[in-house]
Amino acid sequence: MTGSLRPSLRDPRQVMRLSRLGSLHQCRLSFMRILTRRMADEAWEFSRPIFNIAADGTGHAVYCAKGPDRTYSLVAFAHDLPSEMRSDRVIAEAWDATFTLFDGVPTADDIERLSKNVPLQEAGRIRESELSLSRANRSVRLWKHVVEALASGRQPEAEQLANVGYLMRTTAVYGSGKFGAADREVIADRPEFSAPFQVEMLSVFLTRAFVRDLIEHAAQAKGGETAVRLDTGVARQLGIGNSTGLGMAPFIVNHPMLFNNWIMAREEALLRVRQVQRATDAEIAQFKEMLNRSSRSVSQWQSDHPLQVKKLNTLRTDLDAVFSHVAKHDLSVDHPWDQLVRWSEAHLSEEGQELVNSVVMEPYGHLVDGLSNSLSDCNSDAFLIDGDVTVGTLKELIQKCFGWALELDWAAPENCAQAWYVSAEKLEPRIGSRFKEPIAEYEQPLAPARDAVQAYEELRKWDHDKKISDFLLRHPEHRHTIRRSQISASAPYSEIQDNTIGEDILPIDMLRAKLSFFGATHFDPRSDRWVRICMFQGAPYPNELTRDNADHWVYPNLEGAE
Repeated sequence: MTGSLRPSLRDPRQVMRLSRLGSLHQCRLSFMRILTRRMADEAWEFSRPIFNIAADGTGHAVYCAKGPDRTYSLVAFAHDLPSEMRSDRVIAEAWDATFTLFDGVPTADDIERLSKNVPLQEAGRIRESELSLSRANRSVRLWKHVVEALASGRQPEAEQLANVGYLMRTTAVYGSGKFGAADREVIADRPEFSAPFQVEMLSVFLTRAFVRDLIEHAAQAKGGETAVRLDTGVARQLGIGNSTGLGMAPFIVNHPMLFNNWIMAREEALLRVRQVQRATDAEIAQFKEMLNRSSRSVSQWQSDHPLQVKKLNTLRTDLDAVFSHVAKHDLSVDHPWDQLVRWSEAHLSEEGQELVNSVVMEPYGHLVDGLSNSLSDCNSDAFLIDGDVTVGTLKELIQKCFGWALELDWAAPENCAQAWYVSAEKLEPRIGSRFKEPIAEYEQPLAPARDAVQAYEELRKWDHDKKISDFLLRHPEHRHTIRRSQISASAPYSEIQDNTIGEDILPIDMLRAKLSFFGATHFDPRSDRWVRICMFQGAPYPNELTRDNADHWVYPNLEGAE
């Protein structure tokens, strides 16, 4: 391989475009898979010490997960929710089920205290002994169908299960100090929570077990001795749904160093695989197996949204091209994965390219999985502005990170058409038309590119050798841009390389970028501003988890495979 063709990290200007971020797929570094691998490797023990659920489906239960050093307990409360009160909105006041992840094993007094607060969610208060707060609602039609089927002694219809994919969907899973829960700093030094969002992922993993048990309990209450339990294979195809709106989009803008670490780890993983000189027969076989299983997953992926329908059609065409290419080209050549990635960039859509990038990582856990240790943001010093940096240096940083933005006409309405704000009524982030709605004065700082250009224009008036501290004493309104620009010097993937307030922005691209790192699959946009997903679909349940099934569960088995 010539020096000019040597694999290297991809350019942020390629990776950080919104259309590509909105085409990312789960991979070995997804947070759900990190969790299940760790729990299997460390032989975590699971139990259900309490299942105090009445015949009408109300009550509480406790699910314990015991790791090498600590035990965590999901405390679940099941409610009788009138249909008119069922809502996916974060401003809802009642839910079918509510949960908290407890640090340890709760006592009877703990459960009594939690019973008075957890069902109230935001209106209640929890303590540092609680690590997360969440709630979920039933998929009403599927819930009824599954209860009736099991109660009558038969399994539910596969088609109905496939059309929905979950019996309950969460409307929020809060952690990191929300509503009195433990701050991130309290648990950051625990190995099991070193990767991002592991508390939330563990909460959802245990919630899924509770939902299975709850629906089997409902079926038994209805059918008595005639009732049967869910078959293992059927149960595994049911995940936990999630409805995610604009509240998630600002996260990746507001956490530039953290988001950089996620993207950087994924790009480093891809680079390591592309640098493999020769693939073994076993590695090639595993790649082909995962490609086939991924294709089956795509065939099961459904959406009615025009944007996603178009992307799915393109992705299926891309997969046909990949299979044809792999059939015609020997993967035992030098640097096979680099050659495949380069071919995909020339012949596939961004959606297809990123699927290939995820699948080529699968045979290489020994190269990829250790990068999970670099996903969190442990470098707080990166957020401290260096006041000794010169104006000239800052201008160079802005030119490097936001050069594309310096070429835009920010006075043109199409380039500043949108504004992000927080709805006073719904308490949720929103994006609206700057020129049609009275929202400009409430705008949130979620347009880093525009702000960088404004700071750059002001910096041009200053001497090249002046310290940036002098500039900020005069212009503190540009502090956040100076900070972000300095972060970008060591974090090349910290900034989205697109206009977040342009008239053509699709916020769902930002949602999908974050959710792909969670490990979500089968993205189903309901508009350009919110999306439904499925979590842990295909995963083993706690009592089934082993090293053999802890990782590739995200890819459905092929027909006839165990």
